[in-house]
Amino acid sequence: MKNHIIYLFALMMGLCGLSSCSEEASEEEEYANWYERNQQFLASVATDSMQSGSQWVKFKQYSLDQTKEGTVSDYIYVKKLGHEGTSTVSPNFTDSVRVIYQGRLIPSKSYPKGFVFDGTVYGEYSLKTGYSTKQKVSSMIDGYATALQHMTVGDHWLVYIPSDLAYGASGKSTIPGHSLLIFELTLLDASPAGQVMKPWR
Repeated sequence: MKNHIIYLFALMMGLCGLSSCSEEASEEEEYANWYERNQQFLASVATDSMQSGSQWVKFKQYSLDQTKEGTVSDYIYVKKLGHEGTSTVSPNFTDSVRVIYQGRLIPSKSYPKGFVFDGTVYGEYSLKTGYSTKQKVSSMIDGYATALQHMTVGDHWLVYIPSDLAYGASGKSTIPGHSLLIFELTLLDASPAGQVMKPWR
């Protein structure tokens, strides 16, 4: 009886171990060659941004010397999806903003549209179903803060941020290291520090 109990215990531990190994292998496969894949994706986006007459633009990271040409990773790449209203107001680094956004990784095996790691929108991006949030420009990652300072209220952008302007080699939480981040982002309002922002809707 004692030997039988020991056998069952060993069997259960073995099954648990197999399950753990399976999960680890699955995650490794999901992010296999992650650095190379993200670098290739960035190169593709950078090429798209050079198309003449397209909706694409690129902006150099806000704190770098704007008079000199930078590397591919010094820029964010933006596809302009639309603009509502007539506002020409752009946030400053010290301003607060109200946005709707969704952040994703590049496409992978389990997430053909990219894993959604953060946002105020569930499912498909929509101003009708999403909710807004307030953010301080100065508290955001470099690439995101760069985008905000070039947007005007009402802009709807798709923003591609190289890992060097996001969480770098270390990553953060569910974001692996070397991840290029993709944000669908709408700027709803902006206000200087100390000024109360009006409610949305």
